Amino acid sequence: MINNEYKDQVAKFIDFAQKNGATESQINIMYSDDFSVEVRNGEIQELNKSISNVLTLKLIIDDKVATASTSDLREATINKLILSTIERAKYSQPDTFSKLADFQTNDFDLDKFQIFDENVELINTDYKIAQAKEIEKIALSDARIALSDGAMYGTTISQVIAGNSNGFLSAFQSSSVGAGIHLHSKDENNTYEDGWWENAVFANDLPQSEAIANKAISRATRLIGAKKIESQVIDVVFEPSVASSLFGMLSSCLSGGAIYMKRSCLADKLRTQIAVKSLNITDNPFIPRGVGSIPFDSDYTPTKLLKVVENGVLNSYLLDLYYGRKLNMQSTGHASGVTNFIIHPTNTTQEELVKSMKKGLIITSTIGQGTDTTTGDISKGLFGLMVENGEITHPVFEVTFTVNLLDLLMNIEGIANNPLKTRSIQAPAIKVKNVNISGY
Repeated sequence: MINNEYKDQVAKFIDFAQKNGATESQINIMYSDDFSVEVRNGEIQELNKSISNVLTLKLIIDDKVATASTSDLREATINKLILSTIERAKYSQPDTFSKLADFQTNDFDLDKFQIFDENVELINTDYKIAQAKEIEKIALSDARIALSDGAMYGTTISQVIAGNSNGFLSAFQSSSVGAGIHLHSKDENNTYEDGWWENAVFANDLPQSEAIANKAISRATRLIGAKKIESQVIDVVFEPSVASSLFGMLSSCLSGGAIYMKRSCLADKLRTQIAVKSLNITDNPFIPRGVGSIPFDSDYTPTKLLKVVENGVLNSYLLDLYYGRKLNMQSTGHASGVTNFIIHPTNTTQEELVKSMKKGLIITSTIGQGTDTTTGDISKGLFGLMVENGEITHPVFEVTFTVNLLDLLMNIEGIANNPLKTRSIQAPAIKVKNVNISGY
């Protein structure tokens, strides 16, 4: 239940700021109830439970901005903070791009979003611990698993109450629940690592512990017997989890800050062909139970359905108010980042993509942070599966792949039908030609 007392407080503090010299005022209260447990070898390694209430304010006086935050929500404390922030703002440098959002609406149909499940609040601590232990117990029952890096189970309940002096005053609640495990498998010579994690907005959408454990076992054990391969240029199928990280890099390249500061390989690429015509990407904040669905962003701008890439053409950047203004463009409602960033699937299966390769590589996971948004260059270590004549022949390790994001987008030869719908970046498997592999 949204705390109306907090809404009244936000309105009162905005009024206080305006009466004491603020030109514009923006205030929000963020309530969060977080729990996480990590289990290793059947014992609790880490257990965290935190409940927080944080008030954040942004005050503007004649284009001069100051911000502050506090977890002390007593009225006298906040009024004192407002007055001191007003004084600090007077000594700031003017920034005309920092003005608050113009009022659009306070009318959000939160029931359509379905981003809050009251049942998540009812999951007791003993159950959460038991689920983490069960996931690990199932995983370690497989003799091929050498050790567990830890099984985790976590929940979050949050509430945002936001308002500004331009008339905005609204709130929403959200929930999430997640569980997973990271494992090491072994053979006579080496160990290999992989795992699996699931998350959901609604408690009953989270897969059972057995399903999570078995998925992690499958991903870790399929690497047993991995071999090194020689350096070559080869066709590659990126599995959904890896494809999601690549398109996550793409979303970073599309952010207003990166575009404005020329730290993106997609700067000056708006309304140009950046990918094959089969690639379509939508950012959709309205998906019921979507892990990224939200009614408004941290600028208090309503979110909207955005066709980011259409038939390979870049239609839009992902803009907040500040960088939108600097670029002389409208905000797209992305001050909080992407919502549900969807790479549109096709009717092709991942298996069909694999069978289409005479010689190729399935990349199942990557190692390292080797990405550069300015140039678009990507270089990461990988685990994978070698393919010859459409059939998997053996697993692969101690290999690096190198590709440029712009080349990757133009070299997509197939998009599968298996997106990870439990991620904010929802990508299916993709097949890409001419990827550089560095082996021996």
